[in-house]
Amino acid sequence: MNLLVTGGAGFIGSAFVRMILAETDWRVVNLDKLTYAGNLENLTGAEAFPGRYRFVHGDILDDAAVDALVEEEGPDAIVHFAAESHVDRSILSPEPVIQTNFRGTFVLLEAARRRGVGRFVHVSTDEVYGSLAPPLAATEEFALNPSSPYSASKAASDLLARSYFVTFKLPVVITRASNNYGPYQFPEKLIPLMIANALEDRKLPVYGDGLQVRDWLYVDDHCRGIRAVLEKGRVGEIYNIGGNRSLPNLEVVERVLEATGKPRSLIEYVKDRPGHDRRYALSSEKLERETGWSPRVDFETGLKRTIDWYRSHGEWVSRVRSGAYRSYYDRNYGGRAVVPG
Repeated sequence: MNLLVTGGAGFIGSAFVRMILAETDWRVVNLDKLTYAGNLENLTGAEAFPGRYRFVHGDILDDAAVDALVEEEGPDAIVHFAAESHVDRSILSPEPVIQTNFRGTFVLLEAARRRGVGRFVHVSTDEVYGSLAPPLAATEEFALNPSSPYSASKAASDLLARSYFVTFKLPVVITRASNNYGPYQFPEKLIPLMIANALEDRKLPVYGDGLQVRDWLYVDDHCRGIRAVLEKGRVGEIYNIGGNRSLPNLEVVERVLEATGKPRSLIEYVKDRPGHDRRYALSSEKLERETGWSPRVDFETGLKRTIDWYRSHGEWVSRVRSGAYRSYYDRNYGGRAVVPG
């Protein structure tokens, strides 16, 4: 198979590219703009697969470049990861998520339609379902109820992708995953941020009371789920990919502190972000039933692997947290009053 992967230098995209190169004989073309969260260091070793891997530095908003690449490569499938994916950033500056996540998806869908691509896997998020009261777990038939500019942009791109299947018969499949974690994740998301700060004896900022609940999915399990959908999923369908492990954010932070041997006094409660969803939960029963996929890495094992990786990759963390990241971090957390714990 000849794959075009968008956003393959990002956290999840690079894990998927590494998996495909290691476990198949497929060829991968990686189209990535290399924004702050895209890092070619995530793909160290790809050069060991000569003839099977090509990196293209480009923007999914560039209609002509995308169309030319799809025509040149003639991919059997497109796996679309590229996105502005951070909720806090979407609140601070909504326009980039609308442009990249919605219009960028449109550009790719148009190129795929014109060039007759055999399958289009659109990678989305559980956040499109919004906050759910327990004990509900969203199935693929749940109504969309996004709360942030980020989740709204993803819900809109999901609907656009679905419309290309219905109207143009483009073989689209949509995946929606729960919160990912693992090695190489940019340290703005909860788990890598808490690990990085804990290892440096810095404060760990926790929004509100910290009791927001998330379902945690190890990144390799997510990539296996995407591959299962790519190979076995029915076109026109949506597949949830969940980790089957829901935990309050505060408990996750406490587990990080325990595993790193750091005191609970490092927790610093800060003002909650606007529109913060209280609870996400997914049912992956459809994916499990139709493809045989199930998560393999339990949270305790995955968290230990992730902490061990960040411990041994301090230079990587320092490099990616410099410059633009530092400015964002100070802007987002610096203006929030500390709330007594």
